[in-house]
Amino acid sequence: MSPTTVGLVGIVLLLVLLFSRMPVGFVMALVGFLGFSYLVDFRAALSILGKDIFSTFASYSFTVIPLFILMGQIAFYSGISRRLYDTAYAFLGHLPGGLAIATVWACAGFAAICGSTNASAATMATVALPEMKRRGYDRRLATGVVAAGGSLGILIPPSVIFIVYGIATEQSIGKLFLAGILPGLVLSGMFCLTVYLWSIMRPEVAPRGVKVGWKERVRSLSGVVETLILFFLVMGGLFAGFFTPTEAGAVGAGGVIVLALIRRRLSWQGFVQGVMESTRIACMVLMIVAGATVFGHFLAITRIPYELASWVSELPLPPWAIMTLIILVYLIGGCFLDALALILLTIPIFYPIVTSLGFDPIWFGVIIVLVTQMGVITPPVGLNVYVVSGVAKDVPLEEIFKGALPFLISLVVLALLLIPFPKLALFLPSLVK
Repeated sequence: MSPTTVGLVGIVLLLVLLFSRMPVGFVMALVGFLGFSYLVDFRAALSILGKDIFSTFASYSFTVIPLFILMGQIAFYSGISRRLYDTAYAFLGHLPGGLAIATVWACAGFAAICGSTNASAATMATVALPEMKRRGYDRRLATGVVAAGGSLGILIPPSVIFIVYGIATEQSIGKLFLAGILPGLVLSGMFCLTVYLWSIMRPEVAPRGVKVGWKERVRSLSGVVETLILFFLVMGGLFAGFFTPTEAGAVGAGGVIVLALIRRRLSWQGFVQGVMESTRIACMVLMIVAGATVFGHFLAITRIPYELASWVSELPLPPWAIMTLIILVYLIGGCFLDALALILLTIPIFYPIVTSLGFDPIWFGVIIVLVTQMGVITPPVGLNVYVVSGVAKDVPLEEIFKGALPFLISLVVLALLLIPFPKLALFLPSLVK
């Protein structure tokens, strides 16, 4: 068989194994290893496998990932996420769908100290679902808003996806973080509008809460102090040039531990659980990166990325039409692959095309994060939906998917807005030299 045919067979095998629910990282590493062995040599494939896995786990650049994950986990186990949620509810709980709207803003706030969509969804499901259930919220709305709100974890900085994209494309991680702020806030507002309209049209799905007085609202603001301190400590120091992204992760992880100890809200058991969960999630992310690297080496020798790039770039279409095709590929791929795996697999293919067409690479990073956000709430994979399902065991999976789908409209609208109005993503990065 020709290298291109072998590559196509490898892609089909990859999809078949993914549908069998095998771990993404191991599947990509296995298929990449087998394909490289067939096309080159078994000993060479063994060498590539060992080198790629070791270099990924030993990379200094990737140490930022477990540090930001640790920051988010300690924030959860020390109760910072719950206090953030209580503050949001004090201000918004009396509105139609107020508890769900509060959940969206709590997700946005937690995303600012987490960086992972799955961690955000798991955390907010644990905190918000029991409250919405107790207040009589429709379980489709409750689970859907948590699954969609959790997706903000990869758009609002710090974001693990932006970090990996920045490393893969050699773009400024600081500028990518800035580029995600305005779209993240706009998307949060659009999610809230979705909840509000849903609650207006069907009042029975979201009973209104009791209106809280201003005195209690002001008192509840203490719940956002830790989040603001961490956000400005990490992001402010990063953009001021005081430390690198990796050092920012270390400062954030250390800062959240100090804040938790000062407030005496972190137990030894909570600390151990946070570290163990951080280790598990970080190893999963790094294994996906390593597997994608192995699979990428296999794809490189099949020449599929280069032939596809050449074919797309030579299409008799204007640049915006080609970009629309690329976005469509990400949208379809996001329904089957984890966001991190999808980006790592496709960056070598599409990034050269995008830059050759004159599109800004920072803007493109925001676009693909938005499109892969769609993938975490759409079937058949929809990782955030599976995460929420693991917490809300009494809610059928199809109900959670149905609850998350209305929020897909907001993601599509924002992605379409970014094409004619790229300044929405590029305004803040343009202020930094």
